[in-house]
Amino acid sequence: MNTFTAADVIEKAQDYNVKFIRLQFTDIYGVLKNIAITVEELEQALEGRIPFDSSVIEGFMGNKESDIYLLPDPTTFKIFPWRPREGAVARLICDVYTPENQPFAGCSRSLLKNVLKEADQQGYSLQVGTEIEFFLFNMNEQGKPTTVTHDKAGYCDLTPVDLGENARRDMVLTLEEMGFSIATSHHEISPGQHEISIRADNALAMADKIATFKFVVRTIAQRHGLHASFMPKPLVQHSGSCMNLHLSLWQGAENAFYQPEGNTGLSQLAHSFIAGILHNANAICAITNPLVNSYKRLVPSDLAPFLAAWSDENRSTIIRVPARNDQDTILALRNPDPTTNPYLAIAVLLQSGLDGVGKEMTPPEKLAENSNNSLLGKHLHLPSNLGEALTALENNKLLATMLGERIYKTYLEAKWREWDEFQSEIHPWELEKYLTYY
Repeated sequence: MNTFTAADVIEKAQDYNVKFIRLQFTDIYGVLKNIAITVEELEQALEGRIPFDSSVIEGFMGNKESDIYLLPDPTTFKIFPWRPREGAVARLICDVYTPENQPFAGCSRSLLKNVLKEADQQGYSLQVGTEIEFFLFNMNEQGKPTTVTHDKAGYCDLTPVDLGENARRDMVLTLEEMGFSIATSHHEISPGQHEISIRADNALAMADKIATFKFVVRTIAQRHGLHASFMPKPLVQHSGSCMNLHLSLWQGAENAFYQPEGNTGLSQLAHSFIAGILHNANAICAITNPLVNSYKRLVPSDLAPFLAAWSDENRSTIIRVPARNDQDTILALRNPDPTTNPYLAIAVLLQSGLDGVGKEMTPPEKLAENSNNSLLGKHLHLPSNLGEALTALENNKLLATMLGERIYKTYLEAKWREWDEFQSEIHPWELEKYLTYY
């Protein structure tokens, strides 16, 4: 993250001949939206004086004041590397404000900032890293996405079998030009599946980066004649896509999760943080795994977590503690998928973890590597579908309070509609299975 002020943004826009600025924000699902302005409107925009009609934006609909305002964060100013330098295009990520100059209650970015502020008042800051997976699919003659993968390669394969190597390289280079620090990139297990890992940053900056990442990856894929999909489980016979989140809680310059004494290398605070997340895991899934399709991935046969438990090596658990040294100690959250709203996901995880710390919760015994013993019966399975996750969120007072009435109510209403729509649909599998037999 840079440290630009509004004055710096205006100066940079002039220096780089920026003519067009996209004011970006997210809807309640975390889908990036934007209002475009010319550079002549930039000063007015930086003062939060650009209104827009929110009446058809998910999570904003029903707002009694349909005209609300975008307040850009100057530190998010970036120039799009793929656009011509002559008459360049830049972006600013915005918070959403009411006409009374108050944060809009439906703005998930503002919500995360509030949770981070509360953590700061307790003496904590959160660092987040991530590994994001996605598929590259071919397009048909009409330019529409297909489910035909771009290649048939496997884990860490090279050219010539990894046909997505050039597109992935361009994605990484573009992301780095936009301020990302990329750790690794490679082909994943499934055909046409790729992973790019982003080094840790402060929680708000990482949420911004995740929203930006999806936009950039899809843009660069399109320029290669491909469609990038973050759908959790697009192919029945292959592993789905995850978005592991690597969390570390800090007190000043010290990693609060690390403790050299003991068998785990984890502090008591880390154990309580784990316990808080596990205690709220089913409700958290409604945010971190927000689609009907998300739960096709969270099954035992898909190398994905399906237990609200923790472990060093067991891949069935939602929390894994990788082998790290002191300041590098992290908790790896393995259940989130890339369709989550990153602002809400990080907020619910932090709030749940801090609740565990505040209540000095104790986590259940950690699972051994690939354990299938009696311990498994003591650990709760994650929700098997979106409906179960939404029910858990409805019954979770902690997250209801943290999300606030606006986001909590609107999100549940929207997701219940999605679940009901799916439930009432007749799926091809049903017709193939039952139509002629009965």
